[in-house]
Amino acid sequence: MKPMLSIQGVGMSFPTKRGPFVALRDIDLQVHRGEFVSLIGHSGCGKSTLLNLVAGLTAPTSGVLLLDDRELKGPGPDRGVVFQNHSLLPWLSCTDNVLLAVERVFGEQESRAQLKARALAALELVGLSAASDKRPGEISGGMKQRVGIARALAMEPKMLLMDEPFGALDALTRARLQDELMKIVQRTGSTVLMVTHDVDEAVLLSDRIVMLTNGPAATIGEVHAVPLPPVREAPRNRLEMAHDAQYLASREAVLEFLYRKQAHVEASA
Repeated sequence: MKPMLSIQGVGMSFPTKRGPFVALRDIDLQVHRGEFVSLIGHSGCGKSTLLNLVAGLTAPTSGVLLLDDRELKGPGPDRGVVFQNHSLLPWLSCTDNVLLAVERVFGEQESRAQLKARALAALELVGLSAASDKRPGEISGGMKQRVGIARALAMEPKMLLMDEPFGALDALTRARLQDELMKIVQRTGSTVLMVTHDVDEAVLLSDRIVMLTNGPAATIGEVHAVPLPPVREAPRNRLEMAHDAQYLASREAVLEFLYRKQAHVEASA
């Protein structure tokens, strides 16, 4: 089966006063339609840099990124991005914040009523119909993140890119949004590439976990296939997972890579 996303020999360097800083090297990765793939690694390993390359926010120094056989050369509505910071406009309602993205993609071919219907449908998908007229200052942090997810989904992107979307939330809110995300993926069949620092989050949500080596000049160290039914088929129950042998084995494999094979640089200094 042909991959949706193909990352081929990608490297990324940044100019500094001391010469080029190599953030990523020799990245080869394929993501298939409907997959949920997480990127994990220690701070400074280039996870967000790699996601930004897929988002088209930066261009690679070497290599090529293809989405459905088309080279990525900038941002586009075929990739919906959700950041840790929700980036909502505080003077607009939840509906109008989502509507901004909808208008950008569908504004030329649909009426105002159709565009608003799209925005409201996206808010309903993330369980926020009751908050559609509220402004960001009137809702919780978790609800703001759900608006950000709704805004990305409203564009009907080929791929959903998420950069630690729940990292700034408390543990209980994060767990609720992880459960919501699994339901959304099941309903939409979305293809997801997510950056996370959280091992349990990666194992709970992912079909595959891509583990990056320490930076600088980070690359893919291992790719772990989680031997559980895909989230797109049925959301995973976190209470059942706590005692599931395959879940626990996957968790151990990721921890082994991060804390034995790629121990913190400070620990070996």
